[in-house]
Amino acid sequence: MFNFKKWKKKFLATCAAATIGFSLTFSTPAVASASLLESAIGIGIQGAALSAQINANIKYFNETEEGRQELYQKFRTQYGVSNNSEYNAKLDRIMANLTRGVAVVDQTIKNKPYIYFVSAQNSINAACGMGHVMMVNAGTFEQITNEDEIAAIVGHEMGHGQKDHVAKGQRKRIQKLVITSLAGAAVGGGVITDLVATVALNQSVAHGDRKQETEADLLGFDYMLNTNYNPGACAAVMQKFVEMSNGKKQSGLEKIFLPSDHPDSDKRRDAYVKKLYEHSGKHVTAKDGVVTVNNKNWITVAPSADMSGAERSYFVLGNLAVAYHKGQNKYDATVQNGVVMLGNQPIITPIEGDEDAWTIADRLNAIK
Repeated sequence: MFNFKKWKKKFLATCAAATIGFSLTFSTPAVASASLLESAIGIGIQGAALSAQINANIKYFNETEEGRQELYQKFRTQYGVSNNSEYNAKLDRIMANLTRGVAVVDQTIKNKPYIYFVSAQNSINAACGMGHVMMVNAGTFEQITNEDEIAAIVGHEMGHGQKDHVAKGQRKRIQKLVITSLAGAAVGGGVITDLVATVALNQSVAHGDRKQETEADLLGFDYMLNTNYNPGACAAVMQKFVEMSNGKKQSGLEKIFLPSDHPDSDKRRDAYVKKLYEHSGKHVTAKDGVVTVNNKNWITVAPSADMSGAERSYFVLGNLAVAYHKGQNKYDATVQNGVVMLGNQPIITPIEGDEDAWTIADRLNAIK
């Protein structure tokens, strides 16, 4: 026999949890009322009324300062807070730089500044929830030491934030769950037993669909272009993820930062390489550690202590793309204090395993 009271209690908790993506114990200011649920079961689904209730919850957390601060505190409680001064200073710097970069592309960031913190979690992950509440795990700073690469990850999450992907995604998801649940109860189908489990298993911040992930990638790239960070870091960090997950069916990294709803890391890397190629005016690209200029192989980049040759090559590519975009290719490549320069743009500082700086500069001058 269908137990309405038991179902209603579970449903209300589920609706609250789904609204922000947290555990079932999280409270919300307004969820579907008992009378609304009872009437919906008794006379049919009140879709418009339910949508209004759902939208009220989402608007509270996504748009009001009270809701944003409440969500921020819940994030901190849920995931813990890292007091590592180095990580916090680095995140402050990244957020300040990227906020300026976002503002060049999207002035609305000034209306809803990001609230952020370094979580105590040890995995590589960053997440942007509703209300521009953002966290970056301590594990990200532990395992990725290059600030530009961390900025590329954060820029991707800010792309989600600027387009309200989380709020939009949650709204669709919750409406579907609500309508399905009420429809099942109305026809006597009983409790949809998987409803609570499905929401409980969701990540605290739901990832978008592949279209949203691609949009966030491209936005993050545009934000990076408007900072002093190397835009090649976007491709470089994806190369790092490819290498970290190589030979594994699905690593912990993939399940968190790269779940199945994301495009594969190698495809995301290649999409960034294409953007760099276009940014350079279609002059430069890179593949498998080899940087190409005007369809001619220029250099094969050596690995460093913490980067493969392929990963490091994307930083070289980023510098070249910026140089070409700014017209620095009109000037000769030179060597200044051991750094290969193209005009006033640093390109590469050779390390052990690379050719010497003058050889690299001379070859660039011959093909640029």
